[in-house]
Amino acid sequence: MNKSSLPRRHFVSSGAAAVGSWISAPTILRAQNGVSANEKVNIGVVGSSGQGGFSIGGLKDIANIAALCDVDQNRLAPVARKFPKARTYRDFRKLVEQKDLDAVVVATPDHTHAVASVAAMRAGKHVYCEKPLCRTISEVRHVTNLAHETNRVTQMGTQIHAGSNYRRVVELVRSGAIGEINEVHVWVGSSTGGRTRYQQFPASVPANLDWDLWLGPIPEQPYHPGWTHFHWRHWWHFGGGTLADIGCHYMDLPFWALDLSHAISAEAEGPRVDKDSTPVWLKVHYQFPSRVVSGRHWKALPLTWYHGRYPNHILTPEQHKRWGSGILFVGTKGQLISNYGNHALLPEDNFKDAPRPAPFIQESKGHHREWINAIVADGSTTCRFDYSGPLTETVLLGNVAFRTGQKIEWDYRAMEATNCPDAEQFIKHRYRGDWDRWFYGQKG
Repeated sequence: MNKSSLPRRHFVSSGAAAVGSWISAPTILRAQNGVSANEKVNIGVVGSSGQGGFSIGGLKDIANIAALCDVDQNRLAPVARKFPKARTYRDFRKLVEQKDLDAVVVATPDHTHAVASVAAMRAGKHVYCEKPLCRTISEVRHVTNLAHETNRVTQMGTQIHAGSNYRRVVELVRSGAIGEINEVHVWVGSSTGGRTRYQQFPASVPANLDWDLWLGPIPEQPYHPGWTHFHWRHWWHFGGGTLADIGCHYMDLPFWALDLSHAISAEAEGPRVDKDSTPVWLKVHYQFPSRVVSGRHWKALPLTWYHGRYPNHILTPEQHKRWGSGILFVGTKGQLISNYGNHALLPEDNFKDAPRPAPFIQESKGHHREWINAIVADGSTTCRFDYSGPLTETVLLGNVAFRTGQKIEWDYRAMEATNCPDAEQFIKHRYRGDWDRWFYGQKG
């Protein structure tokens, strides 16, 4: 059942007061969202395979898959056969017009995350968007602001956030198990990028693919299969390389544990900058300011990202083999290392008998279920866009520093590199035709 277009914030401030009892408010709020506790949320999925298929798997038993959209009919058809009652589309702008939809999953390549999310929220739908939230910082900022303005229930697809391991790490850091945190290192051994722009192109686009819709808002490109499924990650026009693809997962943990919001500078090292292809290896030094959050003071923090090359100066080859990709918190009393599923206090012999804090962060019922429950109960999620937006902006700032070849002094509020005017071309998106006017809701 679809929702009223009345924002939840307005309802909470006026409608609940009219009832005269806070006890009645939750029931009224669920009705306002158009989904009662006994109904299944109607979901539309944009991008039916890959991460879209993963989300469908996580939602099909707790929600109703009511619409499917994909620009590639070869990807759409087998999924549609599994959900014969779902309406199918090529264009996400048509899908969001389906009136019985309550919410939309955006699982497209990065370059259409922003426009699909904006279309859904503007149509009154709640949104689950895969990471990174968008391809450029300016898109992230607009999507984050629109989520606030429309009061939609949002969740970014950093699924690791829902696991128990990250919760236990956050509890250890915040309980002072390794003292004050002096620095953080984040590394990923895998890599994309390092490609050379194609010089020869097929004479025609396959009949199953709508290439114009695949491009969406970005500047015209000739069709090439190397710019489609999965391979788009190698190219700046479509994605942001390994940092954008994986950074939100791993940097999520220090963001959460240390109440980070935005960096004040970023400086990068990598191979020669290519205007088309993302770097096969990268090292980014971020600096975060001191801050006070909920009465707790955190000191200024350096955080370093690495991909494509292991940081051998902080771990031994044996440790890298054991942990693979991971995060290292360096404290005044020791270190804490973590990957997606495991963590340890270092040196391990020193902490063998150290007491662990009693768990104080509530367990998640699952990343997708958390989003669905929040829609039904008019609640919130742990990776809502006002948390995931600043995380994604920080991740993408590393790419800006790399592409400019300069240390970026970052004014978060102004969304500006104060020392590098050249950075604006990488901070702000460039859309073709009328897409930009549409993106910002301008008429005429």
